[in-house]
Amino acid sequence: MREPRNDAVLAGHGEDSTMPEDRPRRLRREGIRQMVSETTIDANDLIAPLFVDATTTERTPIDAMPGRERVPIDELVERAREVTASGVSAVVLFGIPRSKDERGSRAWAVDGIIQEALGRLRAETDLFLITDVCLCEYTDHGHCGVLDEDGDTTVDNDATLELLEKIAVSHAQAGADMIAPSGMMDGMIGTIRSALDENGYPDVAIMSYAVKYHSAFYGPFREAADGAPAFGDRRHYQMDPGNRREALREARLDVEQGADVIMVKPALPYLDIVRDVRDAFDVPVAAYNVSGEYAMVEAAGERGWLDRDAVAKEAVRSIKRAGADLILTYFAEDLAGGE
Repeated sequence: MREPRNDAVLAGHGEDSTMPEDRPRRLRREGIRQMVSETTIDANDLIAPLFVDATTTERTPIDAMPGRERVPIDELVERAREVTASGVSAVVLFGIPRSKDERGSRAWAVDGIIQEALGRLRAETDLFLITDVCLCEYTDHGHCGVLDEDGDTTVDNDATLELLEKIAVSHAQAGADMIAPSGMMDGMIGTIRSALDENGYPDVAIMSYAVKYHSAFYGPFREAADGAPAFGDRRHYQMDPGNRREALREARLDVEQGADVIMVKPALPYLDIVRDVRDAFDVPVAAYNVSGEYAMVEAAGERGWLDRDAVAKEAVRSIKRAGADLILTYFAEDLAGGE
């Protein structure tokens, strides 16, 4: 039992006292501290990325992303059950096809890797299934669309839209709950929404990579998904990292065209953008805690420079505090247990 404060102590708090009257530390004690926490991480906030590989028959570690791996189709359901066991209920699927060509035709093939993955997961799990819709993993040149016919190395925006329609509809037919176009093509959301509706999939949602920067933080992902460009870079269709106002323009266009969720990518270097988008729009906001952000924490943790688990939790909490409703992160299974 606590001892009552004596008169000498109480006397020190008169009108002339220099002691503070406001004491925020009262709410930092164990027990109450957790109850008044303003920002917490829940399993329902998290989406786990999975890489499904048609070129392998065994799980393949990703060197640049310790603890992550490419999963063969025959082990996908087992891997999905591991995700479910952690408490995470949603995944986003990235595919590594068995062959590539200049148009990325395996991306919409009926027997494509994502189409087969969706069929198996739909039959064997209760996961909410989100699919990345892009061409970079499927084209032999590694860009996110078809190249200009005149031989230029830039992506032909409108020709690419026609292919994104095919991919989105094929994913919906195979069982996707949500389509996530990531190529930053102008008009991609309107095109995909129309295609889904016209083909009888009005209930399939769209999570747009609405604000995707041309970032150096994507490096490990390109190893994971085998999607590095064979030449040039993607700055002519991904956003300039110095631009802030443009983010709201991009997000507004996608909301107007029918996006159900809008995403900011990467997350940590762009927390100001996450907050801007959250304040400007009423639709749910997602943020992608990308491969480079993950790899830095893993590398520092491996060397003992940082407490890996504590830093991961703090980083992801900052993304939610900035305004993200949904967080795509490679730490999803580690953090799903909550605070």
